Amino acid sequence: MIEITGVFKVKKVALISLGCSKNRVDSEKLLSRLSDGGIQIVSSEWSDSSDFKDYVVINTCGFIKSAKEESINEILSACKDKQEGRVGGVVVCGCLSERYKNDLSELLPEVDAFFGTYQWDELVAFILNDKKNSSPKREIKRLISTPSHYAYLKISDGCNRKCSYCAIPLIKGKYRSIPIPTLVTEAKTLAKSGVKELILIAQDTTYYGIDLYKKKMITPLVEELTKIKGIEWIRIHYSYPQSFPEELLLLMNSNPKICKYIDIPLQHCSDPVLKAMRRGIDHKKTQMILDTIREKVPGIAIRTTLMVGHPGEGRKEFSELLQFVKKNQFERVGAFRYSEEENTKIVTIN
Repeated sequence: MIEITGVFKVKKVALISLGCSKNRVDSEKLLSRLSDGGIQIVSSEWSDSSDFKDYVVINTCGFIKSAKEESINEILSACKDKQEGRVGGVVVCGCLSERYKNDLSELLPEVDAFFGTYQWDELVAFILNDKKNSSPKREIKRLISTPSHYAYLKISDGCNRKCSYCAIPLIKGKYRSIPIPTLVTEAKTLAKSGVKELILIAQDTTYYGIDLYKKKMITPLVEELTKIKGIEWIRIHYSYPQSFPEELLLLMNSNPKICKYIDIPLQHCSDPVLKAMRRGIDHKKTQMILDTIREKVPGIAIRTTLMVGHPGEGRKEFSELLQFVKKNQFERVGAFRYSEEENTKIVTIN
């Protein structure tokens, strides 16, 4: 609660979360922190002209050009609302702010404050106008923004991969696994709130545990999560194909709580393109992984994402990709156009 001219007034804050589901989890934790501080969380949509908001917080995405443009447009829209008196202040955080904070502060002086991807304590203190709240908070409470029956569980942050097109390591830093006991506690809290399905996310779920436990621990983690009362389904996203853990498939096939579903972003199948992408895998090994997944988990649904237009990709490589998709009959495919990002290592095909 904030005292203004002798009267207690509850601040109203709206949060706009852009980008991936990992950003969504960060936003949910931020909303919980703000709510615990006495802030009223309101919708970012306008119901009438009197629906004044003290702050609009925009959790941005800076992954590719189109995401940056969307973030900038949302910031400009919020600044316009501020200029017209519908918003008291605009706060920007997240990936775009982390990477371009200095440039953005010069270009957008009407924004009240910029915070990076891990400056949640400082952001909460700013909104509450209370420096005491700048001390680190470790609670894992969240205000769930998904339908009540499912929630995302972010198991790590950052990435150690060297993909030539990707700026995530530049924004998020090295891979950092969240300890298994912490994740189990968070999952139990979600289950008590009515969540039935957990969707495991990370920049790379396959890599989970190597930094903390010196070995891959995604399978033991999933096994622990299946023991939680109230959790009925566990779904795994963002599984990097290189060195895919076969033991995870065995657990998936034997444990009914684990959905027979895997999200494995392959990006391409052509050897020259995969080499230029620095994916650490070739066509033959990619096909072997897919065949193993189908064999070990009969009836599994495979979701993947593919990139087209990488520097050097020609008709031959693109045709090979089309035949690859036709052969493997993925249950869901997302295709994305290559986007050149600053300071990424562009490797062309010889």
